[in-house]
Amino acid sequence: MGAIPADFAGPELRIGGRTPADLVAEAGDTPLFVYDVAICDARIARLRAALPDGVDIHYAMKANPYRPLLEHMVSKVDGIDIASEGELAMALAAGADPAEISFAGPGKRADAMEKAVAAGVTLNCESEGEAERALAIGARLGKRPRLAVRVNPDFEIKGSGMRMGGGAKPFGVDAQRVPALVRTILDGGADWRGFHIFAGSQALDAAALIEAQVATVALAGELADAAGAPPPLINLGGGFGIPHFGGEQPLDVEAIGAELAKTLSNRAQILADTRFAIELGRWLVGECGVYLTRIVDRKISHGKTFLIVDGGLHHQLAASGNFGQLVRRNYPVAIADRFGDAPEEEVSIVGCLCTPLDRLADDVMLPRAEVGDLVAIFLAGAYGLSASPQAFLAQRPAREMIVGNGG
Repeated sequence: MGAIPADFAGPELRIGGRTPADLVAEAGDTPLFVYDVAICDARIARLRAALPDGVDIHYAMKANPYRPLLEHMVSKVDGIDIASEGELAMALAAGADPAEISFAGPGKRADAMEKAVAAGVTLNCESEGEAERALAIGARLGKRPRLAVRVNPDFEIKGSGMRMGGGAKPFGVDAQRVPALVRTILDGGADWRGFHIFAGSQALDAAALIEAQVATVALAGELADAAGAPPPLINLGGGFGIPHFGGEQPLDVEAIGAELAKTLSNRAQILADTRFAIELGRWLVGECGVYLTRIVDRKISHGKTFLIVDGGLHHQLAASGNFGQLVRRNYPVAIADRFGDAPEEEVSIVGCLCTPLDRLADDVMLPRAEVGDLVAIFLAGAYGLSASPQAFLAQRPAREMIVGNGG
């Protein structure tokens, strides 16, 4: 399995300076997600130091919409990127400025679009039809809609975990059709906000991300020239990954920032006054979270030891390997109560659901653990509870809490 994030290095496990047992006692029970927002703050500060002037940081809230965490992120970043009507309501309730919210995603319902237009949120149009509907909604409301165009580029991020651009995709408008759509939006009287160009996610190769950013800035310049209109903002997407598994190395964001500065210094003249944004979810919050679950049984089957816990894939689908992994690999895991102890035995950790898919760690070497001990699953800050089938088998819900500067 991959290394436990360096933020938790030490002879004993501390999350926001507190022991797992103390946190569970405060929350009232397990399973429990704990998010250390000081880790998020450090990521944001590091990224701001690396990025050139004129580049904003946006939080893609699909990574983790937990209200206290979202409120904290709203106070720290420059924009919030959403992908549903529900996320719109959550972002507004968390105090996000509607002018700093952008709404992407295919298949936006008319009522969701109407709420976004009425609130003054930017709609990233994913098709010509969606732009037409947005213009009609604006005319009916007597409100000038804020519209950007999501572009389906002719390239993708090499080595990305999920490829969002290149070839036939449900996301965005094919690049060659974008200039005509921009002119339609301008002719329709909309407040045109620019381009959203997102080619992939979960990339750990800085060179690949640099190459994609160079191509993205060049494409944006070509599209703006062809449309005859400078874009106020270009969302460069994100794609910044975090190491999950053995052999993976952290992303060199300083190298990315330095090369982006060079790229922007050579950008097309029509982009001279354009602002840029990096949209990130996992890289900002993924490593801040720990999922704590308690061992409820210890059993042997055909000579193999299983630790059965009171959590599982209904809370942490990603850690179970059922959220995009082609070949299941273990997330970093530890016996929270014996964090600094030497490994003594090979075990598999499984959840409480009656399905063989409910596996949290396969054949890992850990200190001996007994019923009642706490297990810590790391990298639980992104695509955890909200990305999991919480209603499956009607098991007890997980609890959540934040610690650190916002705790």
